Amino acid sequence: MSIKSSERVSQLPIQIFLIVFTILTLYPILWVFCIALSGEQSLAIAEVPSNPTVLDRLRAILPWPEQFSWDNFRSVMTEQPFGRWVLNSAVVAGATTIAGVFLATTAGYAFSRFRFPGRRTGLMSFLVSQMFPGTLMLIPLYIIVVQWLGLGSTWIGLILVYATTSIPFCVWMLKGYFDTIPLELEESARIDGATPLQIFTRIILPLAKPAVAVTALFSFMTGWNEFILAATFMDEELMYTAPVGLRFFVGGYSQQWGYFAAGSIIVSIPVVLLFLFLQKYLVSGLTAGAVKG
Repeated sequence: MSIKSSERVSQLPIQIFLIVFTILTLYPILWVFCIALSGEQSLAIAEVPSNPTVLDRLRAILPWPEQFSWDNFRSVMTEQPFGRWVLNSAVVAGATTIAGVFLATTAGYAFSRFRFPGRRTGLMSFLVSQMFPGTLMLIPLYIIVVQWLGLGSTWIGLILVYATTSIPFCVWMLKGYFDTIPLELEESARIDGATPLQIFTRIILPLAKPAVAVTALFSFMTGWNEFILAATFMDEELMYTAPVGLRFFVGGYSQQWGYFAAGSIIVSIPVVLLFLFLQKYLVSGLTAGAVKG
């Protein structure tokens, strides 16, 4: 047996293991797509006859509808206020991304480059805040946002909460990335007469695109997928975000699983598109070779 053949045989168990777990991962997603495309509101895709054959049993296991229909997608966008909920999520997530990236990049750069009183305390405070579960802050945030500021059922209230809760992780990540950028680049720019703002916007930020892309993706997903805070702060139906709105398709009196599956697919599309757009920046080593050794 050749060396290549023996290597293929040794890798076979690993390949089988990966194939099995890939199937287990994709199986629930396939169920969601088939329920959404079945045009029905039931979880039952195919009925098993009294004397089932092997093909009938496979059809009962595999989520494959008898006929495909776009009725669930059409109904969830026209007959339900789901379009308004998606718009609310888009506004909140977009503003959260802009605010989160702006605050995290400036704060991360300050913690990385400047030495000032309270620097270490501020970094440790950000780190400690990540050790507590988000639900622990639910009541204090409700008192501050809803009772003190009067921002319940508003976009601004959710944007403030999401931006502040995502900042600690983003600041630590960006601070670590800024530390890897050589100081010689900034010193050379200062000698050429560049201002601190020009150095930050024209040199540091372009080199930190991977970290900024991860920060933007994390901030967007925080505002787009979060459920508990949005369900607590939003008490008006037209101001619900998409995750909160999906809850009402499956309630105690009705189970509209087709609408729920179709809405879930619609909600997942922006995140997938954003990831595909940003994945070219999710690489490291952009600063390699920037400074001669």
